[in-house]
Amino acid sequence: MIASPVSSYQEVPDNELDSTNNDKIDLKDLEHIMYGVPSEETGKKVAEWHENVGVNPEELGEYAEGDILFSEASLRSGLRSEYTRWPNKTIHFMISPVFTDREKALILQAMNEIQKNTCIRFVQRTGESAYVQITAGFSGCWSSIGYSGSRVYVNLQRPGCVKKIGTIEHELMHAMGFIHEQTRSDRDDNVIIQWPNIKPGSENNFEKFSRTIVDDFRVKYDFNSVMHYSNKAFSANGKATIIARENPNIPMGQRDGLSPSDIVKINRMYKCNGKRNVRQDKYPNYSNASVTSPWNCWFGILC
Repeated sequence: MIASPVSSYQEVPDNELDSTNNDKIDLKDLEHIMYGVPSEETGKKVAEWHENVGVNPEELGEYAEGDILFSEASLRSGLRSEYTRWPNKTIHFMISPVFTDREKALILQAMNEIQKNTCIRFVQRTGESAYVQITAGFSGCWSSIGYSGSRVYVNLQRPGCVKKIGTIEHELMHAMGFIHEQTRSDRDDNVIIQWPNIKPGSENNFEKFSRTIVDDFRVKYDFNSVMHYSNKAFSANGKATIIARENPNIPMGQRDGLSPSDIVKINRMYKCNGKRNVRQDKYPNYSNASVTSPWNCWFGILC
């Protein structure tokens, strides 16, 4: 299922967009962790993970931001580049046969939720050279970022990374070209990073990206995004590493499914003109959902 929204989607006016780079990192500043390789140490941590530990399994990795392996192409061109978008809004994929029927069904369900709400199409590979290989290596939950022109990987170590649909959608959104919500350039306007509580050596996971590198698609900061860290991610002492600026009790890090803003951002990144973003019966309190019919959606089309 798609998670219920915490707050309504709002656009950021164009005149509020800031192109400055003040204290924000470029991809080249992460070079020392850019070309990481799948780690068995991460695999051991995810193997011990359970839902009561207070963090998501993809936050246990020793990769960039916990679960990202950047390609040379994304380092070169930046994540705003059209080059990182999948051509024709189509992502070919292959799923490793080691997944159980239940796990494979959940992976396909995650793809289907994205397809139902966006113009993205997931298609079984039949020989294409550019595709997503979904593996189950003993190396945690991780993904490459965006299209590279060749094979890219999404790794979902079982069973931890295939427990929740939102974990799978999180990694698929990385493969589509998205970075974590809390690395947005406007992050500090919305959350306070508790630097003393962060595990030594993990501080780079909380840096920000410039708008010249990562696009926020004029969508307000979303605590409910499936791309947001949990509030104790990379904690050294069990205390919060991220708290909401206005209300410290705001939950974050849900993995129940895409938020409305996640859907909007996918549709904007891939220029899904005329495609609905939310459905009124799913989000009755959403400001732009139709009230005349549960099947009327944004932009006045039927879905």
